[in-house]
Amino acid sequence: MQKIVRYLAVICLLLFISCNNGKKTDTTSNASQANNVLPIEGFIVKSSSIDEDIKVSGTLIPFENTELRTEISGRVVTLNVAEGKFVTKGTLLVKLFDGDLQAQLKKLQVQLQIAQKTFERQSELLKINGISQQEVDLTGLQVSNINADIDIIKTSIAKTELRAPFNGRLGLRNISPGAYVTPQTLVSTISEINQQKIEFSVPEKYSSQISPGKDLDFTIEGSPSSYKAVVSATETSVEENTRNLKVRAIVKKVDRFLVPGTFAKVQMILGKNDTALMIPSDAIIPQARNKQVILYKGGTAAFVNVTTGIRDSSSVQILSGLNTGDTVITTGLLFLKPGAAVKLSKIK
Repeated sequence: MQKIVRYLAVICLLLFISCNNGKKTDTTSNASQANNVLPIEGFIVKSSSIDEDIKVSGTLIPFENTELRTEISGRVVTLNVAEGKFVTKGTLLVKLFDGDLQAQLKKLQVQLQIAQKTFERQSELLKINGISQQEVDLTGLQVSNINADIDIIKTSIAKTELRAPFNGRLGLRNISPGAYVTPQTLVSTISEINQQKIEFSVPEKYSSQISPGKDLDFTIEGSPSSYKAVVSATETSVEENTRNLKVRAIVKKVDRFLVPGTFAKVQMILGKNDTALMIPSDAIIPQARNKQVILYKGGTAAFVNVTTGIRDSSSVQILSGLNTGDTVITTGLLFLKPGAAVKLSKIK
């Protein structure tokens, strides 16, 4: 009898434990379903006023820059290229040997004197009919012909001289006194650095907004100052490979920090937009061919394609795909799928 009672007690205990386990399983299942709703943060899209600007990289270049080469071949007899020094326009930098040309010039000058004297005497004889008009005219033509030959020789002598084409600073010298040079020989370079330009490229979508006279700002590494420049010209067409438009601007004020070839950060304000839709940059999901954001709609996540515009340090402009009042999800983007249940924990 005692064994029967003992067996009944064990059976009752097992049934009690089984019932409790069933209740715990139901409770755990309900809690798991509740936890499937992901808490997220949202951002309400609204219009704001922004300055539409672009930030690109640029390079400083001299206002003028050229390679110095002689026009003809010859031996250097005078070399006045002081490396790194400033020279004024017209300064003689290189003189080639011109002894043969100078001899020809002297010969022609003597011939000219003889022809002129002959022409003067014949002109006097013509007054008393001592000579024909034809002979006087022939002597006059001879004088003109010798003058033309002298001009040719003087031009050839001028080609033996290499002079500074503008005020500027000379670069490194590549030849020595006595060297034989040709028009292919690079003597040195000269750069006008008291004035400078800045060269940069902008995406083609901004090409219609860039025009001569437009102001811009730029900075360089190593200088605490911000510099100003004004657009002087643009290329006639967009580059086919990069789809960018090349732009050149003249620097308004040059100081010792501005060295040609220096990298510069250019910023140009294109205009002001009072109805721009700006959202946090973290809300953008880049795709292979487009960009997406996730909207909060009735407790679920909805993926939409957007077109972006200008950016700043933390926000990006939305050109299409969103409307004022939409709620953009900004957290948990990697864990969301279309139609996933979400719960707003914070709205900005």
